[in-house]
Amino acid sequence: MDSAAPKGSFGRHRKIMPFEPGSIEALREDSRQKAASLNQHVLGYGAIAEDEWAAAGIAAPDLPAMRKYRLERIRAELKRRGYAGALLYDPVNIRYATDSTNMQLWVAHNPTRHCFVATEGPVVLFDYFSCEHLSDHSGVVDEVRPAVSWMYLYSGELTELKVRRWAAGIADLVREHGGGNSRIAVDHINPEGVEELARLGISIGNGEAVMENARLIKSSDEILAMRRAIVACEAAMGEMEHALKPGISENELWAELHRGNIARGGEWIETRLLSSGPRTNPWFQECSSRVIEAGDLVAFDTDLIGPYGFCADLSRTWLCGDGRPTNEQRDLYRIAADQIAHNTALMRPGTSFRDLVVRSAVPPGDCFPTRYGVLYHGVGLADEYPTLPHASDWTADTPDGVIEPGMVLCVESYIGRLGGHEGVKIEEQILITETGNEQLSTYPLDERLLG
Repeated sequence: MDSAAPKGSFGRHRKIMPFEPGSIEALREDSRQKAASLNQHVLGYGAIAEDEWAAAGIAAPDLPAMRKYRLERIRAELKRRGYAGALLYDPVNIRYATDSTNMQLWVAHNPTRHCFVATEGPVVLFDYFSCEHLSDHSGVVDEVRPAVSWMYLYSGELTELKVRRWAAGIADLVREHGGGNSRIAVDHINPEGVEELARLGISIGNGEAVMENARLIKSSDEILAMRRAIVACEAAMGEMEHALKPGISENELWAELHRGNIARGGEWIETRLLSSGPRTNPWFQECSSRVIEAGDLVAFDTDLIGPYGFCADLSRTWLCGDGRPTNEQRDLYRIAADQIAHNTALMRPGTSFRDLVVRSAVPPGDCFPTRYGVLYHGVGLADEYPTLPHASDWTADTPDGVIEPGMVLCVESYIGRLGGHEGVKIEEQILITETGNEQLSTYPLDERLLG
C-alpha cells in the first residue's frame, strides 16, 4: 500500500485546484464520489436481513450517534490516561473509531492501514492506496492520507527508510495537535517504529488498554446493532441445523453458517470450531472432512462477526438424526445447561469479577480437567475485555473489576468427561442491565437432549 505521493495527496479535505472539464483531477473526484455512493455501508444489508430484523421488531441503530459515542469514549479514555492521541492498527479498533472497513482480515496481518485519533483534534485515517472513498460514509473521519507501510513485503531491506518516512508523518500530527504532549497510545507496533518515534521525541503507551476500556460499555445504538447481528447469526444457525443430516461432512455443515452470515451482510467468522461425535471430546478440534453420523453430537462455537461488525458469539450442541439421545448424551447436556443457567443468574451490576467466578458453578470432577478455559468473557466488535477464568485458575496476575450496566458478556460451558467419547458446548450472550441481565441470544436448546 506504500505510496511516494506527498502527504495529503488524496486527503478528504485536500484543496482541489480549478480544473478543466475532463481533466484527470475531475475524473478522479467523480470516481471517488461514485465509489463512495456505492460503499457497502451506504447500500445497507439488503432485504434478507432487513426483513428478519423487522420481523424481530429490532429498530435500526442511529449510526451517526453511535460513531459520535465511540469517539467520545476513546477521547475520554485518552484524556484519563494523559495521551495526546491514539495510533491504531488493529482493524477492529479502526472499525470502532471510524466505522469503516477495508480488507479486514488481510490488514489484520498486513499492517497497511492505520488511524490516528487526536485527543484534541482530528481523526486521520491512513488508508490503502486509492481507498479514500471507503470512509466517506462515516462522518467522523476528518482526513484521509496514503498509508506508508513498512512491512517487509513492501520495504525489504529498506525498512529503515520506510520507517523514517512513516514516523515523520506521525510525529508531525502529534506536534500539531498534541498541545505540547508527546505521549501517544498505540495498539500494535513493531520495534522499529517504537525506536524511530522515540528518536523523534514521541513516547508510546498501551493502546490496547485505551481501546478495550473504551469499548467496554455499549451505547443503546450499539446494543441495537448487536441484537441485529445476533438475529442474523441465529437465522444462519437455523439454516445450518436444517442442513444437518447424516452423511454431511463437518466442513459442509460449517459452510452453511458462513453462507448465511455473508448473505446477511456479515463479515467473517474468527474460528473453525465445529466438531462431531468423538471429535467433540476434548474441545477445540477444528472442523474437518469427517462425515457426521446419525446419533452423533455436533458442537460448535459461532465466533461470528456479523452485520455492523458486531460479534455474535454463541455455542450450541445438536443431536444428528431422528433417533433418541443416549443417557450419557443427556447427562452431559443437562450439566452444561444447568451450569449456564446458574452462572447467568449471577450476572448483575456491581458484582466483582472475583466474586462472580467464586460463586459460579463448575463442571463435576470427572469433567473438570477438560473444562473450558474461561467462565465469562466480554464481547462487542469481537471478544473483548474482561476474561474471567474459573476460581481455581485465578492467579495473582488475573485482573479484578466490577460488572457494569452496558457491558455484554458471554457465559461459557464445555462439559466432557476426561477420556470420554463426546462433549457438549453451550454459550450465551448476555447484556448487563441496570437491574440484572438480559439474554440477547435466543436460539433454542435441543429439546431432545434436555429431556
